[in-house]
Amino acid sequence: MGAAGGRLAWLLAAAAAAHGAAAAATLSVAPGQSIQAAIDRAAPGDIVEVQRARYMENLRIEKTLTLRGIERPTVDGGGKGNTILVTAPDVTIEGIIVANSGDDRVAQNAGIYIYPGAHRAKVQHCYLSYNLFGLWIEKADDVQILHNNITGKRDYDSPRRGNGVQLYNTKGARIIGNEVSFVRDALYIDVSHHAEFRQNNMHHSRYGTHYMNSYYNVWEDNDTWKNQAGLALMEVRDQVIRNNRAWSNLDHGIMLRTVQDAVIENNIVMDNKRGFFVYDLEYAELRGNVIAGNQTGVHLAGAAKNVWDGNDLIGNRLQVRYVLTRDQDWGGEQGNYWSNYRGWDRDRDGRGDIPYEANDIVDRLSWRYPAVQMLMASPAVQALRLVGQQFPVLRVPSVVEVRPRMMPRSTEWAQWRARVQKKSPNVR
Repeated sequence: MGAAGGRLAWLLAAAAAAHGAAAAATLSVAPGQSIQAAIDRAAPGDIVEVQRARYMENLRIEKTLTLRGIERPTVDGGGKGNTILVTAPDVTIEGIIVANSGDDRVAQNAGIYIYPGAHRAKVQHCYLSYNLFGLWIEKADDVQILHNNITGKRDYDSPRRGNGVQLYNTKGARIIGNEVSFVRDALYIDVSHHAEFRQNNMHHSRYGTHYMNSYYNVWEDNDTWKNQAGLALMEVRDQVIRNNRAWSNLDHGIMLRTVQDAVIENNIVMDNKRGFFVYDLEYAELRGNVIAGNQTGVHLAGAAKNVWDGNDLIGNRLQVRYVLTRDQDWGGEQGNYWSNYRGWDRDRDGRGDIPYEANDIVDRLSWRYPAVQMLMASPAVQALRLVGQQFPVLRVPSVVEVRPRMMPRSTEWAQWRARVQKKSPNVR
C-alpha cells in the first residue's frame, strides 16, 4: 500500500472512531426512576449515569455499556437473586454500592455476576455490601476488578457465606487494590491463568486467598491478616509471590502446597501460628523473606530442589519444623539469618564459622510427645540435647546451613511491624 493509500486508511479509521464517539449517548437516571429501563433504552456503547439514591432493582446488562454512579448510588437486590447480572462483553460498572443479593449458594447469588462470555468486564470503585458472593466471575477473560470494597454477610457463620471474589476458568484477570473482608474466602481462584493480584487487603475471613490449579500468575504487594489462614496456594506452578505481608493469621501466613517453578521473595510473614507451611514444593526460589515472631517459622513437610537463601528467621518460637528423612541444605551466596544461631565469625566475613541445624532429637521428641515440652528446662532434657549434638548416632535429619549469615539482611520491616502492632495491638 502506498503513502496515499495508508493515509486514506488512517483517515477512515479516525472517522469511524469519531463517529462511534459521537454516537455514544449518556442516559441519566434520577431518584425514583428505573435503572433497568435506562439500560434497556441504551444503545451499545452508551453510558448510563445513576444519580445518588437507593434503587430497589435486580439489573441485567446484556449489551456493551458503562454503568456509572454519581455520588455513589445504591442498587439493592432486595435479598433475592443476583443484584447485577452481566452477560455482554466490555461492560464497565463504576462508583456504585451493590448490596443485598440473595443467599442461594446453589444458584451462586452474587452482588455482581459476570457471566461466561462477558469478556473484558471492568468493575471499579464500587462498594459490594451484604452479598452472598461479592463477584462471581466465570469463563470471562481479561476482567478488571479495581479498587473496590467488598464485605460479605458478616452475621452469617463462615460456612454459610460466599467468597469475596470467585474467579473460575479465566485468563488475564487483573484483581488490584481491593479491600475484602467478612466473607468465606476473600479471593477464591480456580483454573485461572496469566492473572495479576496486586495491592489487595484481605482480612477477617477463612482464607485470604484460596487458590488452586492456576498457572503463570503474579501475587504482589497484598496484605492478609486476621484470617484463619493467609495466602493458600495449592496445585499451581509458575508463580511469582513477591512483597506480600501476612500477619496475625490463626494458622499459616503463606501455604505452598504442590507448587512448582515459583519465585517467593521479599514477603513478610509475622505473628502467625505457622509462617510458611510448605508441602510438596519443587524448583522454587525463596529469597529475601522475613519470617518473624511465628509459633513455627517454617513447617517443612516435603520439598526438593529448592533454593532458600537470603531469608531472615527472627524470633520464631520454633524456627523450622522439619519432618523429612534426610538433611536439607539451605543457604547460598547471601546466606540465611537465624536469630537463635549460637556460632561465631572469627574471620569477620559476615558468615558463621560452624553450621546451623534447625532441629535436634529433643525437638522430634516434643513433636511426637507434646508433654515433653513441660520438661524443656530440666537438666535431663538439656543433657539429652547436648548428647544428641555430640553423638551422630542420636542425630536426627534437619535443615542445615553450613555458613549462616550473622546479621539480618534488613531491619526496615521492623518499622512496619511497629506500625501494625500499634494500630492493632491484639495480634491474635
